[in-house]
Amino acid sequence: AVLDNFGTQWLSVRNMDIVAPQAEIYPEFDGELRVAMKKEMQLWFADMVRNDESVLEMLTSDYTFVNERLASHYGIPGIYGDNFRRVALENPLRRGMLGKASLLTVTSFNNRTSPVVRGNWVLENMFGMAPPPPPADAFQPELQLADKSGKVLTMKESMEAHRTNPVCANCHKMMEPIGLALETFDAIGLYRNRYRDANAEVDASGILFDGSPFNDTAGFQKELFKYSDRFVQTVTTKLLTYALGRAVQYYDIPTVRKIVRDSASQQY
Repeated sequence: AVLDNFGTQWLSVRNMDIVAPQAEIYPEFDGELRVAMKKEMQLWFADMVRNDESVLEMLTSDYTFVNERLASHYGIPGIYGDNFRRVALENPLRRGMLGKASLLTVTSFNNRTSPVVRGNWVLENMFGMAPPPPPADAFQPELQLADKSGKVLTMKESMEAHRTNPVCANCHKMMEPIGLALETFDAIGLYRNRYRDANAEVDASGILFDGSPFNDTAGFQKELFKYSDRFVQTVTTKLLTYALGRAVQYYDIPTVRKIVRDSASQQY
């Protein structure tokens, strides 16, 4: 029940059933890939729980579970057939939960990635730092995908043009650098270092919410994982929410802290 209910809800696996990437943009996506993405996350999380791994392993684990269809999507050679098997991940950017195709897909739109959605998901579900909701009267302009000359913009250029409302700017400064750092993966979790439409290299550099700069996705992961203590506390809080069947309140926080302290000697 923990795997099926808590795991699939926290990791947004259930949302894979309703994603619908546009076929003309992402012809690689089909029903077989959808099922494989879901299965990967479920098997990976189950392996973490059943082997009593450290919670921190979810940030950095260097293995996953794939069949031939998903291995092809990831560029992993030598995997044949429908059966899933555990494999080592050579690409360090694929490691941990942020490299999983299902999570990258459910935090995207059906025609493009969404740095805001991805950034907000990471802040809320991994580090317990969800930004406040936008004001009801906030002006939300359409994302500008090309400049006046018709040149297709990169996602970073589009987001810079999009960030016009000063009321929203502070929250966007928290979310967008995280989402832009994950632009090395497209809207169906396919690794890329160039944009096809914009014919430009992916620029994953940015500045984290604490002011720390990073040059690429690997640098971003290094900076973000400095907050691993917040990750442990967030997972604990979410597990307690699931166990109690209600939202965690201020008077529950001492319990959360005690669980974290007691598990530290066991590497969480």
